[in-house]
Amino acid sequence: MPKKIYLLNNLKFDGVENLEVFGIEYLPSEININNYDALIFTSKNAIYSIDSFNKDWKNIESYAIAPKTASIIQQYDGNLVFTGVSSHGDSFAQELIPFLKDKKVLYIRASKTVSDLTEILKSSNIDIEELVAYKTSCKKVDKKLENNSIFVFTSPSSVQCFFKNYNWHESYYAVCIGETTAKYLPSEIKYKISSKTSIEECIKVAQELQI
Repeated sequence: MPKKIYLLNNLKFDGVENLEVFGIEYLPSEININNYDALIFTSKNAIYSIDSFNKDWKNIESYAIAPKTASIIQQYDGNLVFTGVSSHGDSFAQELIPFLKDKKVLYIRASKTVSDLTEILKSSNIDIEELVAYKTSCKKVDKKLENNSIFVFTSPSSVQCFFKNYNWHESYYAVCIGETTAKYLPSEIKYKISSKTSIEECIKVAQELQI
């Protein structure tokens, strides 16, 4: 009998059950986006949020942390000029430095972030401001979970909200989308990190662990 895979996200995959332990709330703003030369995106939710209340972002240069975020920018007809290679916040900041000299930059982000991206860029004399465009909040979940299941964690919030609802069983196994997310797991938990920062890659890893 294959092990059950739970995805802590609302994306749909065959043979995978969604366990939505957190929700996203967009935070509209009256910011004049045309005051900026460059926009930084480290999450698809930042794109969804800014597009919900200001379409002018599409005219500004966009810098995406990873291919998945870049693909959303392109789907929304944004002006994508750079996609990060490392897919991790602090390393992404280092990649951005050569591109952002002499630009006025806006980092569109969540209310809570785990990287030092803004501080790293400021220390390199990049003119950067932040816009908090969305926030995550934990949901109350009472779904009964199967033993020997595999859980796919797609963000630090997914880890934090899972543990507000459940205790970890020794038969469980975790798959994490990146090193930052994995750091939020309790130290005794067994886990694997996907080779690419994408949910699709996480599902592949989980499916390899199913048998």
